[in-house]
Amino acid sequence: MSQTKTGNKNSAMADLLAQTEKNFLPKVGELIKAVVINAGRNEVLLDVNGVITGIVRGSELEDESGEYSNLKVGDEVEATVMELENERGLLELSFRHAGHQRAWDNLQKMLEEKKVISSKIIDANKGGLMVKVGGVMGFLPVSQLTPEHYPRVEGGDKTKILDILKSFTGVEFDVKVIDVDEREGKLIVSEKAAWEDKQQDLLAKYKVGTVVKGKVTGVVDFGAFVSFDDNMEGLVHISELAWQRIDDPRDVVRVGDETEAQIIGVDGSKISLSIKALHKDPWVEVGEKYKVGDVVKGKVLKLNNFGAFVELDDNIHGLAHLSELSAHDIKDASEVLEIGDVKEFRIVSLEPHKHRLGLSLKVSKVKKEDKKEEEKQEAPKAEKKIEEKDENKADKKSEKTKDAKDEKEADKKEETEEVKAEKKEEK
Repeated sequence: MSQTKTGNKNSAMADLLAQTEKNFLPKVGELIKAVVINAGRNEVLLDVNGVITGIVRGSELEDESGEYSNLKVGDEVEATVMELENERGLLELSFRHAGHQRAWDNLQKMLEEKKVISSKIIDANKGGLMVKVGGVMGFLPVSQLTPEHYPRVEGGDKTKILDILKSFTGVEFDVKVIDVDEREGKLIVSEKAAWEDKQQDLLAKYKVGTVVKGKVTGVVDFGAFVSFDDNMEGLVHISELAWQRIDDPRDVVRVGDETEAQIIGVDGSKISLSIKALHKDPWVEVGEKYKVGDVVKGKVLKLNNFGAFVELDDNIHGLAHLSELSAHDIKDASEVLEIGDVKEFRIVSLEPHKHRLGLSLKVSKVKKEDKKEEEKQEAPKAEKKIEEKDENKADKKSEKTKDAKDEKEADKKEETEEVKAEKKEEK
């Protein structure tokens, strides 16, 4: 009787233990919590719920999040179940899988919290810098660098730009996560966004219309960068450098030039400047100098597929459309003009409010030809008039000569009569 009771008790205990183990037995792929009971160089033993012993070994020790690089006994960790029972009868676990998930979860949290973090520059390419954040490789585009680190190279030499970017390798930048996509393995960070946080109070004092004094720190194809005040920097777009048309910013500004500019836009840390806004718009009074129909001399500055840009003076440039360059059909402006040519053009349109002035080489040529034709037609008339004038002069001279002759003969006759009268008296 007692043996039966003992047997039943042992059986019940075995069932309870089996049920308990079953309840605590995880599933493959599941992320579980465990406590370190032994931390070796090549493997780590873990206690899972006080029921099962697990092991992490080999490549599975690699932790993308970097949190488990220096484990010690008693530390609580998370691991992913790889096998329920290996050749040693232990639960096979992985830090690598768990660390990957944890790392991307942390990055998502950084994105949501807009947290400024430190990232190490690993390498560079022409588009930007490769960085590592929480064990995950990410990318820092050139456009997201602060003014201090933005590579400005005369002429935009890509090799020189890459050399500058590579010089940052090993340096740590403060950045903010701006894009996370675990599925595509994409991580984008921004140094500029982190810098904006520190500059908020300073940025607040810059309003549209404010005039700043600064120095040109870089010249690129699309404009010039100007540094001013407390390490602030703005961009003067090529269209805001001067009122006249500019093909290359280097023609009007150089690195090191001191200048004044007006703030025309503020978007986060992006400040847009204008140098031309501080100078009088020459187009306001263009009507006093030029009028439609005027024939003016202009220098050809640039040729393109729709015509030629012509400089009339330092501030006013006009466009001679392809259709206004020749009386005959042409496909390219270079058929009749070359850069640097100085020609006479006729103004055919003028729109000061749009900063537009239309020119015609064709009309100017036609007018010249018409004038020559008129002169040609008038020449015979002029010659005839000269001949008539000469004939009149000759007639007058002849009449004058005749009158003089008649007068002389009259005088002679009169003299003869007087002589005769005197002789008669003597007798």
